[in-house]
Amino acid sequence: MSLKEQVYSLLVVSASDKFNQALPEIFSLPTFSPITVVSNVSAAKREVMERDFDFIIVNSPLPDDSGVRFSIDTASSYNTIVLFLARSEQYDMIYDRLAEHGIFMLLKPASKAIFQIACGWMITARERTRYSERKTLSIEEKMNEIRFVNRAKLLLISELKMTEPEAHRYIEKQAMDRCIGKRQVAEEIIKVYG
Repeated sequence: MSLKEQVYSLLVVSASDKFNQALPEIFSLPTFSPITVVSNVSAAKREVMERDFDFIIVNSPLPDDSGVRFSIDTASSYNTIVLFLARSEQYDMIYDRLAEHGIFMLLKPASKAIFQIACGWMITARERTRYSERKTLSIEEKMNEIRFVNRAKLLLISELKMTEPEAHRYIEKQAMDRCIGKRQVAEEIIKVYG
């Protein structure tokens, strides 16, 4: 799937009516869908607990909080890309705190062109996290397969008195002869002898 076909979910935490009304111009559909808008950190926390978002934009300050702690917690706990919008008097104070957690920052007010550049950065970062997620899943699946195969080999050694190389060769040969994965062979062995 090309990036032009990719769809990203977006949570906007903003109490600014002016900013919220400009959202459709900045974040084009269908690339960003759905776009959920909440006006405070409490509502944002509820939204994040209910579903995953690709991107979260925090337009600080908010009525119940600055949004800094929420941004850090979200970026640290979820695979979400966070963009924090700050006034110039806030920017220098919180930049270091947010940057160390991989949170993007923009000085406001920002033009539509700046937001589109920021969207490009965020999309690039999100695709990188997706790649890492896929790679991690692949490693976890491989580790699970190894665990099953090792358990099956132990059963073959103890029940059928095979040596470790014989048990290993038996599982590999069964997988090749039957055109199935070693894990499936291992699961069958575990079912019979376990």
